[in-house]
Amino acid sequence: MAGAMDLDRWHDRLAGLIAEYEVPGANLAFLHEGEVHEFAAGVLNVDTGVEVTTDSLFQIGSVSKVWTATQIMLLVERGELTLETPVAQILPEFRVADPEVTKTVTIRHLLSHTSGIDGDFFLDTGRGDDCIEKYVEACADLAQNHPLGATQSYCNAGFTIAGRVVERLTGKVWDAALREQIIEPLGLTHTHTLPEDVLRFRGAMGHMDGAPAPVWGLMRSCGPAGLICARPADVVAFARAHLGTGLLADPRAMWEPQVDIPNPYTLGKQWGLGWILDEWQGRRVISHGGNTIGQAAMLWVVPDTETVVCVLANGGHTAAFQHALATELFDELLGLAVPPVLGPPAEPFETDVERYAGVYERAGSRMTLTVRDGRLSLYGEATGALAGVQPPMEFDLVPVDDVTFVGRPEGEPQWLSAVFYELADGSPYVHLGVRATPKIA
Repeated sequence: MAGAMDLDRWHDRLAGLIAEYEVPGANLAFLHEGEVHEFAAGVLNVDTGVEVTTDSLFQIGSVSKVWTATQIMLLVERGELTLETPVAQILPEFRVADPEVTKTVTIRHLLSHTSGIDGDFFLDTGRGDDCIEKYVEACADLAQNHPLGATQSYCNAGFTIAGRVVERLTGKVWDAALREQIIEPLGLTHTHTLPEDVLRFRGAMGHMDGAPAPVWGLMRSCGPAGLICARPADVVAFARAHLGTGLLADPRAMWEPQVDIPNPYTLGKQWGLGWILDEWQGRRVISHGGNTIGQAAMLWVVPDTETVVCVLANGGHTAAFQHALATELFDELLGLAVPPVLGPPAEPFETDVERYAGVYERAGSRMTLTVRDGRLSLYGEATGALAGVQPPMEFDLVPVDDVTFVGRPEGEPQWLSAVFYELADGSPYVHLGVRATPKIA
């Protein structure tokens, strides 16, 4: 338990882990047995050499989605809408390409990633306070990645739309509503959404291939999906508020399972409202991760022990770094074993790989799967706005069973998992990176 922990050791241990996984800098905070402990290591930017301190701000990326979901749930508790409220009831101007989805997609669909709206739609609509409004207008041509409610697929667009719902119901821009609903009530002093505010603090720069990323951050229009910057202690304080009634009267409503994740080997087994849901050795774990351009965040909560861990990093092999840190830290804090990353089977598994060859595509991503010498090979490329900042990846997929495969891009220490499956109507999909991608050819 924490009483037996050598807390001083974690200053050196964090430095050791970032060196092992080529992470320029990292910031760690955890709550255990009622106390928050903070640690920092490395540099914010390899070009400037400015050191990370515990009050440095990193981009928390999609961990922001839990904050946006919390904003919606605060409005639900006030009776301003329900989870079954159609989006179009709040936003009569809302449109997507499918007219039936336009009419029937609900708040619950948005918060559980089951809307089927093609989710990786990144569009710069400017820096003005109307940027989210303009983004939602531009969703009119967004196609369906899958039928409404048919499966789970990660949907950035859905959370920006949810942010617009917040704007409409509060009468404030999303950033201002976030400050009024969450940041100020919790007394968070190191949480901001706009770069001109982050500049007042030590702010981390993302890194790709060991060098500063080509741009600092994403466009303002995706704020509700992933634009919060914070120190980890502020993120821990936010999560701690979900363990009692610090914000919501019933925060546990957000932990109720909404949908099974078709690929349970990446982040968790189910999605709640905002939160990802999992079980480690029979213990409930709620979490969320986030990746921006060269930065990565991870937040874990073990509710029955009121333990919260947040680690933020600015480049390197972040997924492997996060897993190694969690494995060591949760064992030391709670004697709790973090599930290992799925890798290749001990004995080779033979299956028909030809059936999975083809082109799989959704907004923002195209994957071409081919068979070479009996092996399934994946070539993945970003399309759209992020094509220029995300390099293509190519690797072989190794079968674990008839539908589950793992692969490891060159130079990466950690395996990725992919699950092939069909919807109820027989449509073929691959689930990779918590996204469902349909086979189109």
